[in-house]
Amino acid sequence: MPVRVSPEEGFRAALAAHPGPLAGMWVCSGSPLVAELAAGSGLDWLLIDAEHSPNGLESLLAQLQAVHGYPVLPVLRPPVLDPVLIKQYLDLGTQTLLVPMVDTAEQAELAVQSTLYPPEGIRGVGSALARASRWNRSEGYLQHAGETIAVIVQIESREAARNIESIVQVPGLAGIFLGPADLAASLGVLGQQDHPEVIAAVEHCLAVAAAHGVPAGVNAFAEPLARRYLAAGASFVLVGADVALLARGSEALAERYAVGEADPASPAADRPGY
Repeated sequence: MPVRVSPEEGFRAALAAHPGPLAGMWVCSGSPLVAELAAGSGLDWLLIDAEHSPNGLESLLAQLQAVHGYPVLPVLRPPVLDPVLIKQYLDLGTQTLLVPMVDTAEQAELAVQSTLYPPEGIRGVGSALARASRWNRSEGYLQHAGETIAVIVQIESREAARNIESIVQVPGLAGIFLGPADLAASLGVLGQQDHPEVIAAVEHCLAVAAAHGVPAGVNAFAEPLARRYLAAGASFVLVGADVALLARGSEALAERYAVGEADPASPAADRPGY
């Protein structure tokens, strides 16, 4: 007899069940091994990224499989709002999507509709071929898939911040996520995520989302900003990235141990092999 499975609970259930905000990190390396390592860290969620990372369908699938079974919520970010890509991500078994560069309510509506089967949405039907339904071993998948799939849209431009009132009122939206890096660029202060105008825009969006009962998250690697946004009502945060941790950690090792150019005054400089 085939093994029957049920869809796992997704983003909404994770937020509801958690006593406080969800803390997570980026997984940008494209490595299933690194994804699995991060999945066992004790963090609440992982953002497996395909917008600024070397990830395609095959590597995303491998990472979903690698983190499966760990008590962590995987969230996938496609490179663009594209119903075809979203369909493929969902068929891989993705249950929570973070869609980048959403500037209007109309774009947010398209993101939500891309995850739902007709007549509510426009998702193509291919459950018999897909890991999402475990190849039709998940009973009632077609009828109930939308109940566990969540769409979060990324607010990361001046236009999106201006449209935040209408965006958070899009039916079916599971949350918003603030991207201060692109927001800073859009506001004319590239690279200054801690600029007062950027912070004000982020906190405005957090307040609007809270007023409408919509969960809101933010990217904040600097701990003072992360703490500030959590105090302002952020429900979920990203506070690091696999590649950044490796880069800074390896630099710290090099600073402590690596031998640079020989100091002419050092006796060791005369030794062979120095």
